[in-house]
Amino acid sequence: MIEEKVATKEEKVSPLKLNMAQYFVVALLVILAGGLWRLQVVNAEGYRTQAEQNRVRKVPIMAPRGKIFDREGRLLVDNYASVSCYLLREPARDWSIELPMIAQGLHMTVEQIESVVRKYQFAPKYQPIPLKQDISPDEIAFIEAHRNELPELETLDEQRRLYPKGGFAAHLIGYVGEISENDLNREKYAFYQAGDVVGKSGVEATYDAVLRGTDGARDVIVDSRGHEVGQLGQQDPVPGQDLRLAVDLDLQVAAEKAMEGKSGAMVAIDPHTGEVLAMVSRPTYDPNQFAVRLSKEYWNQILKDPDHPMMNKAIQAQLAPGSTFKIIMSYAGLEEGVAQDMHVNCSGGGTFFGHFFGCDLHHGAVNIHNAIPLSCDTFYYTLAERLQIDTIAKYAASLGIGQKTGIDLPDEVSGTMPSTAWKLKNFHDKWYAGEVISVGIGQGAVQASPVQLARALSGIASGGSLRRPHVLLDGQLPAQYQKAIYDIYPGSGDKQVPLQPENWQIITDAMAETLNTGTAATAHLEGIDFIGKTGTAQVMSHLALARSGGGKRTVPNSWFVGMTPRRNPDIVVAVLWENGNGGWNSAKLAAQVVNTFVEKQRRKARNLLSSADVQKQKGNSLQNP
Repeated sequence: MIEEKVATKEEKVSPLKLNMAQYFVVALLVILAGGLWRLQVVNAEGYRTQAEQNRVRKVPIMAPRGKIFDREGRLLVDNYASVSCYLLREPARDWSIELPMIAQGLHMTVEQIESVVRKYQFAPKYQPIPLKQDISPDEIAFIEAHRNELPELETLDEQRRLYPKGGFAAHLIGYVGEISENDLNREKYAFYQAGDVVGKSGVEATYDAVLRGTDGARDVIVDSRGHEVGQLGQQDPVPGQDLRLAVDLDLQVAAEKAMEGKSGAMVAIDPHTGEVLAMVSRPTYDPNQFAVRLSKEYWNQILKDPDHPMMNKAIQAQLAPGSTFKIIMSYAGLEEGVAQDMHVNCSGGGTFFGHFFGCDLHHGAVNIHNAIPLSCDTFYYTLAERLQIDTIAKYAASLGIGQKTGIDLPDEVSGTMPSTAWKLKNFHDKWYAGEVISVGIGQGAVQASPVQLARALSGIASGGSLRRPHVLLDGQLPAQYQKAIYDIYPGSGDKQVPLQPENWQIITDAMAETLNTGTAATAHLEGIDFIGKTGTAQVMSHLALARSGGGKRTVPNSWFVGMTPRRNPDIVVAVLWENGNGGWNSAKLAAQVVNTFVEKQRRKARNLLSSADVQKQKGNSLQNP
């Protein structure tokens, strides 16, 4: 009896243990209920999406990029049909084991494929990876023949850029390429994704948002092995907008021919509107090399070229303008009332601030009327001494020297117009009076680009009216979008500077004599009111030249800015020929474009007259049957 009582007592569970067991069961149920709540309520949409992704694949449909035409509707940039291979990263399939087979079929190395995949490692798994672009027919056949073994490979039809051959207008048009990691971190590309093709330079970059369009997509049903078994729907792509440039193809061809084999730039502008009629930079590059996949060999070739083929020298070359700056000096001297009655006897140079500054020739008696066509340095040394640097800087700045013009192309430079404030800010030093002498002939610290000089000198010839240069033909974009472009590329824009009519006449008549009896007489065009100013700018000091031993790169740069007619011109052409020697050489190049322009205008006028005669004859025949 005593033993039974002891056994019963030992078998009895204590209330504490029982309560602990109950609490544990309740806690477990709460955890399970919470997990079910998260799965079925809180995260239901997310898991539903993942489930959809397991059976529905989104295949992109690339939007064709807008075409680019010249001002008369002639095609400059087209698209061509291309096929690209994309890699689909299915969550349920380990495609990495197939890499050797994929690499062999696509004529790639395993390392190349792994490099591409690493680039997209943080992209969403449902986003296809562009594995190889513009694949060949045998690579397409390989993918089709291995659909069952390699369902992760997909071919997509795309439209790719087709640029003119030989780098024609390459710096103006630009090129496209795959967006870089640095670009993806910029605000401008906030809505872009890795793998997107974007404009990298020129018009392609400036108007990328207009040209690129909106991609579409197909929602296809796939089985557990990734094979397509049906289609749910399709969102069609929206093609990019076509654009017409202000460029005249005939003038562009003439400018390209004139600059062939040279290093430098040429730009032609309509001063009435600011429309860029032609733009050439040499040497050039082939944008088609960038449109698909750029080879290391070609990239290294253009990078090592000392003449910088990737630079658009029309807007990015910052060089001393030489004697073309004398037109700006003449404008400043006349408006200040200094140059009208100034007479200088040129005996081959002059002494200023204790130093002798030479002139190319002994010009004898020189005044403002013959100083421009003779390009007499002695006259402009004297004028610079009288005006002093801040007065010169005031007038030069009013014409946009030392400032961006605001042209709608990326990476324009501002150039340099020195002044006392400029030197103090940049060099923490005062301006010495003798430094102004070199500035007077466009040397020293003065630096300008061809597009700046074209705008400045044509502004003077237009009576003080300056227009913002632009490459897109007016009226194609909404006003708000156009204003946004101008905000992105700020500059001195449209403006009017004071210019007395009598001073306007003096300068333009003297520029006409430059092409008749002056420094550019060899570029004279018979029957055409062709005016301009030459410039020869040293690339190094006389001491450095003596030590260099000569060579091509020690030859002075050749400048010329010309226009027609002499007052309120219809076209202005600025030429920079690097190491081209005398400015008269560049004048001959500009003359080719001006002659092409005038002859074309005359043909149009004759055609209009002929059409009018035909209409008149038709009218007479109706009245007198």
